[in-house]
Amino acid sequence: MNQLDQLKQYTTVVADTGNFRQLAAFAPRDATTNPSLILKAVQQPEYAPLLAETVAAHKGQPLDEIVDHVLVRFGREILKVVPGRVSTEVDARLSFDTAATVARARRIMALYEDSGIGRERVLIKVASTWEGIQAARILQHQGIQCNLTLLFAFCQAVACGDAGVRLISPFVGRIYDWHKKAAGAAWDEAANSGANDPGVKSVAQIYTYYKRFGIDTEVMGASFRNIGQILALAGCDLLTISPELLAQLQAGSAPVARALDPAVCTKAQVHALSFNEASFRWALNEDAMATEKLAEGIRAFAADAVKLDKMIGAL
Repeated sequence: MNQLDQLKQYTTVVADTGNFRQLAAFAPRDATTNPSLILKAVQQPEYAPLLAETVAAHKGQPLDEIVDHVLVRFGREILKVVPGRVSTEVDARLSFDTAATVARARRIMALYEDSGIGRERVLIKVASTWEGIQAARILQHQGIQCNLTLLFAFCQAVACGDAGVRLISPFVGRIYDWHKKAAGAAWDEAANSGANDPGVKSVAQIYTYYKRFGIDTEVMGASFRNIGQILALAGCDLLTISPELLAQLQAGSAPVARALDPAVCTKAQVHALSFNEASFRWALNEDAMATEKLAEGIRAFAADAVKLDKMIGAL
């Protein structure tokens, strides 16, 4: 049995791509997208007709509405291949506007429902800012499931659990990147690999906390740099993995053991926490890595959203 199939015994495998033609080879249950992945996909020649057709069908509508139609069209195509859910992201430029995030999320969900896709098959991705988490709280109460992304700090995870968010996406690789860069020449790759990888440790801490206190929010490790990080989180609720790393796992045959066990976590000696807006902002500010990576991630997704706008506007 290859490593991908072994991993699936412990963890729900999710494909991290907007390229739905790649999905069938890896048989993931779910798929995630973001503005950068959709932009990458629409720049490929085989997707040009799909993009042009979708834009033409909604010519004359406001640009932001056409963009949502494009995102949902890709999501619908993905759902033809995966049996589970697709994550579609709200414009990152709304990351600090609760009301606008709620409105945009409702519109995206309405587009899915108008095309015959049930709510149970869609997750709305929102950045894990205080405003984004409060938007998710509202949306969850309205029956719209959310995936809180760009999550780097423990306070973000605690607040998401308190808000009743369906799923969170802690970014393993970007946490690893920050610590490696900060250490510079002193970085010891061997000493910071596997269970000692800073990104892996972050996800393991969150997973343990959620299981210890019976929090239903699903933990989906994301943004992996190598298969070592993935295997060190075998047993996590879900892991969203790029096609390149899925292929490496599919080609590997070494044994895969469960690394995270909910039965062990329920006995962990950890204390319950809670955050209001002021304490959340302070805790996030105290975490230099999380503060930098959240801001950087929002800027990058926003920049790609602008590029996607321009590409669509030119058609």
